[in-house]
Amino acid sequence: YADLVRELRRVETVAEAPPLTPAAAWRIAGRPVSRVGAFEVVTGARCYPSDLSRPGMLEGCVLRPPAMGATLRSVNLAAARAMAGVTVVRKGDFVGVAGPDAATARQALSAIKPRWGLPASPAEAELADHLRSHPVEVHGWEGGVEEETGDPDAALARAPVRLSATYTTSFIAHVPMETRAVIAEWSGRHLTLWTGTQVPFGVRQEVAEALGLPEERVRVVVPDTGGAFGGKHVGRPAIEAARLARAAAGPVRLRYSREEEFTAGYFRPAAVIDMRSGADSGGQILAWEHRNYNSGAFALATPYEIPNQLHAYQPADSPLPQGSYRALSATANHFARESHMDEVAHALGVDPLELRLHQLEDERLRDVFQAAAKRAGWIRRSRGRGRGTGIAGGIEKGGRVATCAEVEVGSGGEVRVLRIVTAFECGAVVNPTNLENQVEGAAIMGLGGALFEAVHFEGGRLLNASMASYRVPRFSDAPVVEAVLLDRPDLPPAGGGETPLVVVAPALANAIFAAAGVRLRSLPLLPDGRLP
Repeated sequence: YADLVRELRRVETVAEAPPLTPAAAWRIAGRPVSRVGAFEVVTGARCYPSDLSRPGMLEGCVLRPPAMGATLRSVNLAAARAMAGVTVVRKGDFVGVAGPDAATARQALSAIKPRWGLPASPAEAELADHLRSHPVEVHGWEGGVEEETGDPDAALARAPVRLSATYTTSFIAHVPMETRAVIAEWSGRHLTLWTGTQVPFGVRQEVAEALGLPEERVRVVVPDTGGAFGGKHVGRPAIEAARLARAAAGPVRLRYSREEEFTAGYFRPAAVIDMRSGADSGGQILAWEHRNYNSGAFALATPYEIPNQLHAYQPADSPLPQGSYRALSATANHFARESHMDEVAHALGVDPLELRLHQLEDERLRDVFQAAAKRAGWIRRSRGRGRGTGIAGGIEKGGRVATCAEVEVGSGGEVRVLRIVTAFECGAVVNPTNLENQVEGAAIMGLGGALFEAVHFEGGRLLNASMASYRVPRFSDAPVVEAVLLDRPDLPPAGGGETPLVVVAPALANAIFAAAGVRLRSLPLLPDGRLP
């Protein structure tokens, strides 16, 4: 084909959008299709960035600070530079080595003698107060938000039933199976990078700017990546590998250790969310106030019909680096909102599902609530005496989702998740098999952030930067997971990779309350593995 079209160019101006094939005429879309290459994935034959190599390739290591925000005051490179076959690079605060093999590179790195300046940094126990008291000005789409409808203060003042509560979420790590990995190779003035990234054009731009190159001299190749979840957005690993490769005059592979994956990355933002609500004795919510500090404005607005509302997001000075994570701030905002809806239902003495349906005009969201409740057996659900079912739902990225969770609480406070049912509607379903996998995977990933995942820190130092001390869901944690897909071929497809995650945590919190009468308002819900 390349030979046929070489030096040929055809330009047409399309006057109007071409008609789309109606769903009734689809021949492939809408039917289950197995993922191409799935067999190679499960057998270990798939090749990822960390599996790649180049002729004459060296292995790289980079000097990392002992704490977040530490500055390099001085460094002695003499011993490392004296090692045979080792290249040492320093540019500002960047110090790295390249050696003939990984063991030699690590040995050279350990021979470097740095002196660091350590910043004052709040401890984990001070986080909520710090985020509230250290607002920052941010411009653009990540900036602060404050939107008001009606008069929430007046409505709250006259409401006979008033509630207020604070909900918090911890920093959590992305924990991909494959740590960051890059191969950098120069050919004259041109640079090629093989790296697992979610933003290849962004990486190319960052690398070009850092190294003073035109972008057309930087090529970024993206092999299949062993997990990212929003954590592999930045170009720093590629910049580091490129600097080492240029100094060593040969290709260099840089693979982060598991500890580096924690300490040199960024985290899902922590959140402090203050909620206030007011309702009348007839079960109508009159006022709603939702204030998020730090984590973001995604899913800030409530989908429920409430006449007097205030939604606010205030960016804050984070003590740890933070950035994109699957579903962004929608998880924190749904956790606060759907937990608080349950608290309102309890205060009014009404069924939590009925309260939600009573406040809803969005028929698509109503449909997923009813579908999840039907599959989970909501009417016949057990309550109290150690077993309970919770429900939560919401709208995110054009999709509608509702999750029912069933838990069992033992006499010692241990919690076992028995079942998760998620009903999901994201317009027309293009590949039911893939979408079902996304829903099931989101349920398991959401389980970790809901129950036990948290980054612990003090003085800028991470205290659990290993797989042994940072717990992610295991096979023994996995409950029965059921996906109920609502196909809407009359609507364009919306993304299915993030939205199924956002209501797992509040469904679990509400289930625990139904089982044991304990209201948990902080994620993770069970940092010590059992009820407090």
